[in-house]
Amino acid sequence: MAEDDVNTPEEETAAPEEAAAPAPEKKEADDGGMSLGEMHDPSDLIDEANDFEMGEPMVKDVEAIYDVPVQISAVLGRSQMQVSQLLKLGRGAVVELDRKVGEAIDIYVNNRLVARGEVVVVEDKLGVTMTEIVKSDRA
Repeated sequence: MAEDDVNTPEEETAAPEEAAAPAPEKKEADDGGMSLGEMHDPSDLIDEANDFEMGEPMVKDVEAIYDVPVQISAVLGRSQMQVSQLLKLGRGAVVELDRKVGEAIDIYVNNRLVARGEVVVVEDKLGVTMTEIVKSDRA
């Protein structure tokens, strides 16, 4: 046995102290989660939120959806009929709707009722003026 391989009593007592010292933080394999070091301090988020007035829209967040296309439909009324009746319709036929003259029309955005309004003429085209916003049932 060589002298270099022998531990002195001083070295043996020093070894457990080194083992008790905290090991350097190891990066774990990326499993999609966040480590404690990557998490934000919640007070930072509160500080950022305090930069805005209550109810003030965060313009940058809203701008992200400006270019999202939506389908808007204005429904004058509805009617039901059998296919045989539909096939008999021709030019000049009148289809009776379930609405009365002057009654508000329904305005849908992406097939969801969002408002009611009135038909208006804008130059040589038809338009819709919203007269009532319909509250959503979603929470």
